Amino acid sequence: MADPIQTHYQMYPYPHYPLIASVRRCDTYALNLCALWARFNRTLPPPEAKKILIAGCGTFAPYPWAVANPDVPITALDLSERSLRRARWHCFLHGRFNVDYRCGDLTDHTAIDGAFGLIDSFGVLHHLADPLSGLKSLERRLVTGGIMRAMFYSRYARREEESIRRAFRLLGIDSPRAARSLFKKARAGSRLARYLAVADEVASDVGIADALLHPRARTYRINELLEMIEKAGLRPLLFTHYGAREDVSEEIDRLQNLEKTHMSPGNYILYLARKNEANEKKTSGSMLMLNPCLIPAVTALKFGTSRIPARVGYDNPPLGCRERSFLRAFVSPVSCSALAEERAEMVAVYKRALFLVEYSP
Repeated sequence: MADPIQTHYQMYPYPHYPLIASVRRCDTYALNLCALWARFNRTLPPPEAKKILIAGCGTFAPYPWAVANPDVPITALDLSERSLRRARWHCFLHGRFNVDYRCGDLTDHTAIDGAFGLIDSFGVLHHLADPLSGLKSLERRLVTGGIMRAMFYSRYARREEESIRRAFRLLGIDSPRAARSLFKKARAGSRLARYLAVADEVASDVGIADALLHPRARTYRINELLEMIEKAGLRPLLFTHYGAREDVSEEIDRLQNLEKTHMSPGNYILYLARKNEANEKKTSGSMLMLNPCLIPAVTALKFGTSRIPARVGYDNPPLGCRERSFLRAFVSPVSCSALAEERAEMVAVYKRALFLVEYSP
């Protein structure tokens, strides 16, 4: 019997970005293995950790991951051959050749080989028949000290989509064309009309299919999500959906309070590690270095002020001439003990933003 998720993505490979769409390396700063490993382990990644798995890569994710990590072997795994084919073309056209493409199920232990220092499963696990089994499967693929990034649908932010998706299934609407026909009949002020007024997904067939025609999607309250994470032998390291607090306990409290008023972030985005491993090791004689993805943005001759879009939960500091001059000092690693006291405040801001990373040699 055909897997309904595989069939869905064979019909509607997602997302559907133009093959010429490119990303600046600075915009991939939150995908860099070296920076993330140093952020959570306070060391640089050892050789066995220099492998990345994208579990459920879709049509596009291998490209920005390859931009962020040009010298790291990346395995891109997906159920859909069509999605993998488009992902391969996107990387090929942009000169990214460090990706190995595998068609398979992330819960199948034979689909991929070895263990990884960084695993990404963004918007994937909530589509599985057994998300906990999928999370456990990925946990087993982490090296010691390994990091996982995951995104899950939140319960209250997706109420409209889920209501419409269930209604479509009851009505037998199973194609974007049929959905668009119904959209035209939406009465002003109706739930469907309100959704259409704000939903970017309805602009394309693949967007409609992913948001409203998906055969399986699960949403979570924060406590349900945390319970599943714990059962998988994992723990949160950092939440990075927009507005998230840097302290994990504070963010969980904030989310629990939001849910009392039936509110939640659009999605939960977080980094995970094994719960029996102490990732944040205390070190002495530590060094500070610039996130490798930011080197071109910092060293290029530019005038005026720019801002890199937020990727770790809050707005980034601006990059003007003064800020770029400050960050250029860290292109080569600098000993923390050599820093002047007046620089400590700026260093803290850039460490929080993942622009600077601290590690022990």
